[in-house]
Amino acid sequence: MMADAMEVLIKGLILILLLMGAAAYMTLCERVLMARMQLRLGPNRVGPLGLLQPIADGIKLLCKERFQPLGVEKFTYWLAPSISLFTALFVFVLIPFGDTIQLGGRSITLRIADVNAGILFLLAISSLAVYGVVLAGWASNNRYSLLGGLRGTGQMISYEIPMGISLLTVALAAQTLSLPEIVEAQRAHWFIWTNPIGFLIYVITAFAETNRAPFDLPEAEQELTAGYHTEYGGMKFAMFFLAEYVNILAVSAIAVTLFLGGWHGPGNIPVVWFLGKIALFVFFFMWVRATMARFRYDQLMSFSWKVLIPIAILNLIITAYFTLG
Repeated sequence: MMADAMEVLIKGLILILLLMGAAAYMTLCERVLMARMQLRLGPNRVGPLGLLQPIADGIKLLCKERFQPLGVEKFTYWLAPSISLFTALFVFVLIPFGDTIQLGGRSITLRIADVNAGILFLLAISSLAVYGVVLAGWASNNRYSLLGGLRGTGQMISYEIPMGISLLTVALAAQTLSLPEIVEAQRAHWFIWTNPIGFLIYVITAFAETNRAPFDLPEAEQELTAGYHTEYGGMKFAMFFLAEYVNILAVSAIAVTLFLGGWHGPGNIPVVWFLGKIALFVFFFMWVRATMARFRYDQLMSFSWKVLIPIAILNLIITAYFTLG
């Protein structure tokens, strides 16, 4: 039992370090890609090819003055960034990166935990992310922050419904809620080919859940300054910033696991295939941000309740008919 506990602890620490590093360098990748798409240079001064820019940004945020506006609810004000980052990281406890490897005569599973009801657990954890947004907006004692928090809450709750329904279609097709078993069910064919509507619904809701363009209404600069994190700076702002990029990695990993065959691919390189699919999905996030304009808030909410949810329910009924009928 002690060896198993140490294995879980070591895998968790390694995963957190990798995610923090990946999130930091995703900011550089996004800035460079958007610059190339918009005929700009992008960051290229700090280190060779600008590769030290994320480190410089981290040092700058770490050294910034720590401030706290008057009238804030202190405990909640400090707690909100931690909730956002914690929920983003916790999703990866369930994600299987591969099957097993042999290391030092010991069989190591490439995941931290295997929960029988993995999809339900994912939905439960991801739904907690809304608390970081709404508490940050409420505790900041700022009208712009409060409006951003309320927008984020309505948006995330609304789009969680079609997201959950789209994931249920995957559970129906695989006849299981366990993520490793869902990956194994895709050994012959990926679910994106048999359930393209469910995949499309998941992709749209993933943009809304991560507050990314064109669904970045909770932090619309032209309207709300910076939205729910207007009154945050230094490392508290950095925690929100990291949480956003870790969330992008999380929804990408979920999409790869549930729709794109997980670690399956030609050759005996499961982790490489898994990470490569995630990289393509992350690139798609950045591409959409560089090319699409932001929706109005009424359009955003109407699209969820009047379009996505009815289509998601109809897709669930059709999937259940052909799977269980």
